[in-house]
Amino acid sequence: MTTVSPARRREVIDALRRGAVPSAGLDLFAVGLDRFAGAIGDDLDSVASGGSVFKAVRGEYGSGKTFFARWIAERAKQANLAVAEVQISENETPLHKLETVYRRLSERLTTSTFPPSALRPIVDGWFYALEEDVLAAGQIAGDDADGLDRAVENLLDQRLATVSRSAPAFAAALRGYRTAAAQGDAATADAVLAWLGGQPHVAAAARRAAGVRGDLDHFAALSFLQGLLAVLRDSGHPGLLLVLDEVETLQRVRSDARDKALNALRQLIDEVHSGRFPGLYLVITGTPAFYDGPQGVQRLAPLAQRLAVDFRTDPRFDNPRAVQIRLSGFTVDSLVELGGRVRDLYADGSAASERVSALVDDRYLGELARAVAGGLGGKVGVAPRLFLKKLVGEVLDRVDQFPEFNPRQHYALTLSTAEMTDVERNATSADEISLDL
Repeated sequence: MTTVSPARRREVIDALRRGAVPSAGLDLFAVGLDRFAGAIGDDLDSVASGGSVFKAVRGEYGSGKTFFARWIAERAKQANLAVAEVQISENETPLHKLETVYRRLSERLTTSTFPPSALRPIVDGWFYALEEDVLAAGQIAGDDADGLDRAVENLLDQRLATVSRSAPAFAAALRGYRTAAAQGDAATADAVLAWLGGQPHVAAAARRAAGVRGDLDHFAALSFLQGLLAVLRDSGHPGLLLVLDEVETLQRVRSDARDKALNALRQLIDEVHSGRFPGLYLVITGTPAFYDGPQGVQRLAPLAQRLAVDFRTDPRFDNPRAVQIRLSGFTVDSLVELGGRVRDLYADGSAASERVSALVDDRYLGELARAVAGGLGGKVGVAPRLFLKKLVGEVLDRVDQFPEFNPRQHYALTLSTAEMTDVERNATSADEISLDL
């Protein structure tokens, strides 16, 4: 196994113990994603060179859509792209309100160097890059502060000229932020930066100081995204991976809001394909019911046309370059492979490495995988989260800590509805009943 730092190993194991998808280190135990690696790598190369890409990911609940999105995010960060993962929800982040999506994007913006929200260090890095470009031109002396400020503002206007035609407030807010920061007015600088990130209810005095009005609206959000991409590009990040996760929640909102959200998604896709957002990699995730059912994509014919892919063919020959790709979900064999990678990762940092490997062998992993799947009505596809949670928290931890513990003798699997997600609870009660969610 590749050498892994103790901190990285601990972060991954702790997340699995909680039943969560780790925020990093997914390459250590990714199973079944090799077939996508080439196409995703090509997409990232295209984005880094100024292209724009849209990809729709489909999979049943438990098939690993969030894991897949974060796997792409790790690869994006390795290419020095910025990343933002936004959970679509009816109340907190409705898709038909793009100003809210942009606000969540700015809150969750991260890079390989900075955690969320990375908006401030990115903006500060951008101004530093502008100053360096001005000084490198050799027309302004380094000790001419006033001349440097004027030259930086002129360069700012040049770099954001395209954005300013539709959203002049974006450049105005950046100038206001820089002025307030230079004057030592931290409160105004913070407020203006918050407004730039789409936050509502910013103090009127701060908005007046920056020469902007009101709050960000649905239409200006797209221009602000365009401006953010320009800032990222000039500050050393060639693009942005934006993941809109769980878009299938649109099926549960009111019909008028659903129609607006589907149209907003269609608009976003068209804008990506038109080249308006150079450096944007937009990924959405959803269930097959969302893509194929009457309350989802099929409700808006132009959107259905843009996402249409024939999945009646053999999954082995799915095209990973297609606009929509499918995750097949787990089988018992792939669960065993996944468990084996997690076991080996755990053992590599354990003082009882040999005992961990011997007692939690592949045969035992198969027994545990079948037991968890059996407790979920035989639905292996929704088992990975609970399987890994039980494996780490109730088996590996005990083998590691107690020399006399043998999982075959001293451990009996129990599944409580209190530790399950809604989908997992449905699996335990529905058995063979097919539910169209």
